[in-house]
Amino acid sequence: MRSILLILGILSQLITGCSAQPEKINGVSFVASGDSISAKHVAPVKKINANYAAVMPFGFLKGVSSPNVIYDADRQWFGERPEGVKQYIQELRKVGIKIMIKPQLWIRRGEFTGTLKMTSEKEWLILEQTYRDFILLFARLAEEEEVEILCIGTELEQFVANRPEYWTTLVAQIRSIYKGKLTYAANWDEYTRTPFWNQLDYIGVDAYFPVCNEQTPSLNCLAKGWQSHLDKLKQVAEASGKPILFTEYGYRSIDYTGEKPWTVDRSITNVNLTAQTNALHVLYDQVWSKEWFAGGFIWKWFIDHEQVGGTDNNRFTPQNKPAEELLRKTYSSY
Repeated sequence: MRSILLILGILSQLITGCSAQPEKINGVSFVASGDSISAKHVAPVKKINANYAAVMPFGFLKGVSSPNVIYDADRQWFGERPEGVKQYIQELRKVGIKIMIKPQLWIRRGEFTGTLKMTSEKEWLILEQTYRDFILLFARLAEEEEVEILCIGTELEQFVANRPEYWTTLVAQIRSIYKGKLTYAANWDEYTRTPFWNQLDYIGVDAYFPVCNEQTPSLNCLAKGWQSHLDKLKQVAEASGKPILFTEYGYRSIDYTGEKPWTVDRSITNVNLTAQTNALHVLYDQVWSKEWFAGGFIWKWFIDHEQVGGTDNNRFTPQNKPAEELLRKTYSSY
């Protein structure tokens, strides 16, 4: 009898182990700074039980029809340049935090990158070459530093839609250099049309889905608002055989935060900490446990933890707000 019970116990452990979900990517979007970082900047990331950080170098464009990607310039902040990216990675690695490099474009005056579109073939070719150089620089750095994930672009809908062959070739070129996992950060209303998911490892989504139009969104309203998005995400994941990764997710601590979560308008001055916390609570409750979901990176996390966020701050960061404690508890559970 004892031997039978022992065998049953072993089988139970094996079944439990097989059915357990893989560790989620519990990430922060680690905002570049003008300075290098040290252990004091990394400790708060570890304290919230994050296991990943997105390190984000930048390239710049003069306008939505400007073809030249400018990067690694002396005028850029340290954390936006290759030397800063490498230093950030090495410091985060010291406490066991894994890395996604997420190169991004900034268009003058904050124009939306999804509208980036050239007006001539000559300009398209210049954009393609300068963007290729930009991405391959960080692909080499990612390989050198053995980075776990490389994101090949962020919210570039018109660039992708108008030049799909370029992106297919670019992925192959990146693969010849970098051996880790690849994703692309599609905007929430773009990802169903992205044509090259079959070449990547994760379906990346910047998850600013509209989910509730209440001033202080209730848990019930938010949960209902997620249902159609969840159905579509699951369909895309199952059709592609790739897990969904929220390359960005988050909410501002403002009224109506669930209505247009992508809002960056600085003229909004109200502060609603409950709205942010409720919206994040329901996102975690509805999404994080799904088998087709790999995890995500909260937007944003600044390096000087003691000096940012707080109860009078209405931006995206959860730092020094009730949302930070929710983040810590959620990440500790996955």
